[in-house]
Amino acid sequence: MNLQRLFRTSSFRLTLLYVLFTGASFLVLFAVIFWSTTSFMQHQIDITVAAEIKEVRTAAGDGSSESLRRAIESSTKQAGGFYYLLQDRAGNVRAGDLPPLDPISGIREWLEPNRLPHYPDTDIRGRGEATDDGGYLFVGTNSHEVHELRESVAQSFLWGLGAAMLLVLVGGALMSASVLRRIEAVSQTSRDIVAGDLQRRIPLNGSGDEFDHLADSLNAMLDCIGVLMEGLRQVSTDIAHDLRTPLTRLRQRLELAQQRPPDSAALHATIAATLTDIDAILQTFGALLRIAQIESGARKASFRTVDLSELLHTVAEIYQPAIEEKSQSLHADIAAGLSVHGDRELLTQLFANLVENASRHCNEGASIELAARRTSAGVEVLVADNGPGIPADMRDKVLQRFVRLDASRTTPGNGLGLALAHAVAALHDAELELGDNAPGLRIDVRFSLPAPGRQPP
Repeated sequence: MNLQRLFRTSSFRLTLLYVLFTGASFLVLFAVIFWSTTSFMQHQIDITVAAEIKEVRTAAGDGSSESLRRAIESSTKQAGGFYYLLQDRAGNVRAGDLPPLDPISGIREWLEPNRLPHYPDTDIRGRGEATDDGGYLFVGTNSHEVHELRESVAQSFLWGLGAAMLLVLVGGALMSASVLRRIEAVSQTSRDIVAGDLQRRIPLNGSGDEFDHLADSLNAMLDCIGVLMEGLRQVSTDIAHDLRTPLTRLRQRLELAQQRPPDSAALHATIAATLTDIDAILQTFGALLRIAQIESGARKASFRTVDLSELLHTVAEIYQPAIEEKSQSLHADIAAGLSVHGDRELLTQLFANLVENASRHCNEGASIELAARRTSAGVEVLVADNGPGIPADMRDKVLQRFVRLDASRTTPGNGLGLALAHAVAALHDAELELGDNAPGLRIDVRFSLPAPGRQPP
């Protein structure tokens, strides 16, 4: 893997930032531990020294210089780990094993071991006090352990900091490499798709992490795009196939009219037939554009509450005369008070297409039923007939554009009626299902109730 690319990844940059935060955290932790540990040990030394001074003064009794001298000499012989110094008013050493000091009261730390003849490598921390006769008393003890502790803490911190930085950098590099591999898989899949492999999909590693979730979403999007592209290809093929016949017929008619002698009546007949073919072609393109507009979802913005009962009665009244003219019958059984959320114009076209489709493909004497009722899940509308029906293996296909049964190719139409109805139903989140009416075709359109808490405007 390219290290330069690895170092440029956002995850590695985040790792470097985490290294800085880790280092800062170590510094704060070191400062707290260093200060608290050192302060505790120094405090313990100060308590011990204060107790020793109290014992010396107690042993001295009256607190005179001579009594203090005898008490210090006695304590020095016991080798209790303390260092003593007793000076008179003039600064002369009266007792003890330390060289003369400035008579400064309070806690003092003596870090000049080379001045101590008998203890050249010893650090001393102690307390100095004035005596009753103006002299100076100092008692101290070895503080070398405090300095060793400081060095040990500092070394431990440096080793720990180095190890932590190394672990963070190695872990960050491994994490960045893993992230980069997953991203590279997405990039490679994208390049393969751009190169023409439209079936390529992003691999999942089965961990269920956010990358798997992203890959699954992208794969679903690619599947949807594939379906759309296949639909576009199919539509292009269907348009070329279905329009070739009327255009060819149109051209032949015009060529024949051009070759014939001028005849006003024949010319008018040719023009009328040509206009009829052109209107059919324009109607086909109009239906395609309408389906595309419906599938885009743009009409959802105008959705309102629609009185479905009144709409269905209107459709039945409009088509009743035409159906009776073909010696067919239309029976309407529509429950009152039915309403749905949608576009009135599109819903009218939906049910008009279904009723018209039933009438067109049925013979004389056929019976057509238009029914609507309320169900526990919502509203169901039924359009059924006792005509030839549609074979079970073709019921899904006839909902696609330009798909027509062989028996219907001699009747007027462009194979877009059911496709348009299906698009309108999908826009309204309704289910359009084709079934067997035994005999004939049964089409159920089911509108579901709005989800709880979501009331239509």
